[in-house]
Amino acid sequence: MTVFSVQSTIFSRASVALLSSNGFKRFSFVSSFSSSAAYSPPKMRKRRYPIVSAVDIGGVAIARNDVVREDDPTNNVPDSIFSKLGMQLHRRDKHPIGILKNAIYDYFDSNYSNKFEKFEDLSPIVTTKQNFDDVLVPADHVSRSLNDTYYVDSQTVLRCHTSAHQAELLRKGHSRFLVTGDVYRRDSIDSTHYPVFHQMEGFCVFSPEDWNGSGKDSTLYAAEDLKKCLEGLARHLFGSVEMRWVDTYFPFTNPSFELEIYFKEDWLEVLGCGVTEQVILKQSGLENNVAWAFGLGLERLAMVLFDIPDIRFFWSSDERFTSQFGKGELGVKFKPYSKYPPCYKDISFWISDLFTENNFCEVVRGIAGDLVEEVKLIDQFTNKKKGLTSHCYRIVFRSMERSLTDEEVNDLQSKVRDEVQKKLNVELR
Repeated sequence: MTVFSVQSTIFSRASVALLSSNGFKRFSFVSSFSSSAAYSPPKMRKRRYPIVSAVDIGGVAIARNDVVREDDPTNNVPDSIFSKLGMQLHRRDKHPIGILKNAIYDYFDSNYSNKFEKFEDLSPIVTTKQNFDDVLVPADHVSRSLNDTYYVDSQTVLRCHTSAHQAELLRKGHSRFLVTGDVYRRDSIDSTHYPVFHQMEGFCVFSPEDWNGSGKDSTLYAAEDLKKCLEGLARHLFGSVEMRWVDTYFPFTNPSFELEIYFKEDWLEVLGCGVTEQVILKQSGLENNVAWAFGLGLERLAMVLFDIPDIRFFWSSDERFTSQFGKGELGVKFKPYSKYPPCYKDISFWISDLFTENNFCEVVRGIAGDLVEEVKLIDQFTNKKKGLTSHCYRIVFRSMERSLTDEEVNDLQSKVRDEVQKKLNVELR
């Protein structure tokens, strides 16, 4: 189950401590479920990526026009996102994401006698019912906005969390399972945010005979079992560390908790979890049962365990990155190679009522892809006479593999300026 963070997401990426020159600082993995502003889909898409005609997921071929639909006004999936479908980093045994996933599998296999089923090849294309309704996301919640979620059409999205498969698996009779997969959210641009990342959902159902005779009610029984399970997982991944439980709120679990560990002189949030709301079980025909669920972001933990400073590295095919990791080698520390110089470009414009930062970041990503390291608002002011507000953003261009030339950076910036004006209904300054 993927948790709602401070800005109310479902078991989201929460926060992570990354090493800096002054020690560990806390970075927020802010959810893309952060704005209710409307999104105006572009009338035309300029293809700036090699277009993949089809991808194979779970033996099913998904064509580009199944996902990227220029003729559907609700569709906001760019080619850059379609190109990530089917890559499934979590299924690569020598990739940090796959190594971490397998380490978690090892913990559950050895401590629960292979009782947890594993699902890692489920299609990321799901219905809005699966993605929102089945996990009790309110109809008016901002997470449903086109500003935050990638819509294929009005009733179909790219999953925002692995919880989208929870109800379906329960209805099919699965009672203990781990679901791992790539998830998609429109988001900001910096070293800890990427529109595609990976999550793992854990779910465990108990029958009355499990808690009868324990002297505990069903909720307390499930909560204690959950905490025991996850404390063991934390020790398996991080060693003998100090832990603490923090009470929190999620709409789909009650009670709800976050697990934090004291790691490298800072408190790090590891995951969110809780006892599943009874309405979810009842809708799946399990009204006499109780269950717990947890969710964690694999990139979030992998960045800490492997000392990876930028989330873009996970998508790199550079051998200087990929050759550093081997199957089963959990916690091998990433050795940085040459740090290429950043190129800074500023852009200022008068915003419209429909403007959102997520939409702006989508435009920048669509043009620069992984050559953009960060987009940051550095200035804003309102002209009271005109009744207009101006935003100034600093775009940091930097490749992880080579030095960018002035010519190509200037070309990227020029294209950003053109596309921002065309697609976002803003006036450049």
